[in-house]
Amino acid sequence: MPSVTQFLFFLLSAMAIASALYVVFYRNPVYNVLALIVTFFAIAGHYFLLNTPFLAAVHIIVYAGAIMVLFLYTIMMMNLNTDSEPDKPMLSKIAATIAGGVLLIVLIASVRSAENMQIANAPNDDIGLINNLGMVLYRDYALPFEVSAILFLAGMVGAVMLGKKEIQ
Repeated sequence: MPSVTQFLFFLLSAMAIASALYVVFYRNPVYNVLALIVTFFAIAGHYFLLNTPFLAAVHIIVYAGAIMVLFLYTIMMMNLNTDSEPDKPMLSKIAATIAGGVLLIVLIASVRSAENMQIANAPNDDIGLINNLGMVLYRDYALPFEVSAILFLAGMVGAVMLGKKEIQ
């Protein structure tokens, strides 16, 4: 008989996968952002199950709060009327393809490095402490932390560039 924790894990996992698939396969951008918020809340639920309430709260505040507000603002700023939208120049399409390829390479590299990581047997009283999280984040993962900030900035600049009208 599965425990309550296992049941919650599978429920949150199913919710996260279903809402992530909704984000990928449906075309309405506002509903996609709302489904992405549901995905973030499901992932925050996983953090609670891992006994890291601070990380769950920060995840909700940063991602479901601030980042999603920026995404909604960007979507509202863009001209989503495809009938009157002119074709983008080839340089923009090439730059988008290169940026997507670089992101794919980064994702593949992070998954490969995660496969090689060994999970340390940490005592249960240290799990979820803010001090330990800060030490790991800024000592071991400082470069990926800064690269993710640059990727978010590049995504926002790209959205503004796609949304602006070109002067003819």
